[in-house]
Formats: sequence, structure tokens, C-alpha cells
Amino acid sequence: MAKSSKLVAAKRGKVLLVRRRSDGLWMFPGGRKRSRESDKDCLRREIKEELPKLKLGRISLWKEVTARNKRSGRKMSDAIFIAKGAKGRLEIGDKKEIDRAAWQKPRGIRLTPTSRYIRDRLFPSKPRRQ
Repeated sequence: MAKSSKLVAAKRGKVLLVRRRSDGLWMFPGGRKRSRESDKDCLRREIKEELPKLKLGRISLWKEVTARNKRSGRKMSDAIFIAKGAKGRLEIGDKKEIDRAAWQKPRGIRLTPTSRYIRDRLFPSKPRRQ
């Protein structure tokens, strides 16, 4: 099982991201699992804590990722879920950890390494014409 769960929600060319207060980096919402908690239960709890007014449609597992961050050397172990529909106000619940939530274009923004990995696989940049 993964150590943490992340949510990918997209609409109209934008993705739902939250900004960490500690370093100003943006990331897909989610967080660390507690003992005896399933990946999906972790995701639901984390979303309720971080964005209490957000209502999610059906969520399904996209991929479990276990890899080593090439820059930091840290190990990633994430269950990544995709939401079919997300609506509601983006009110911050955990203001100590997160200072902003927004629907953003997935490029041109400073992302955490895990979120960059997710973005690059789910939203690849278009090939350049020569």
C-alpha cells in the first residue's frame, strides 16, 4: 500500500491544486495515510481536512507510484486518484499547512516533485513543431 494519497481533479483545462504554506510550492491535494487506513479513506479524509467545502464525484485509482525523486533522492509512494467531477467552494480547512487552493493550468507553476511527476504523465506537454 502507498504511504500517501493524491487527488487529480480537472475541468476546462485546469487542475485543482493547493499551495503549501511552508515553501510556496503547489501540489495536488492529499496527504499521508494513517495506520489501518485504506488509500481511498486517506484521500477522503485529507480532502475533508484540506478543502471541507469541496464535493467530489466518483473517484477511482489511476496508479500507484513508487519511485525515487531524482533531485532529492527521497522515495515516493503514492496512490493517485482521479475524480469524475469536483465542485464547491475552495475554502481552506488546514490553514497551517495550506494557504491557497485554485483551479490552475498544469504548466508554468512551481510544483512539488510528486505533483510534477503526476502532471507530466497525465497532462503531457504538446510536442513542439519544427
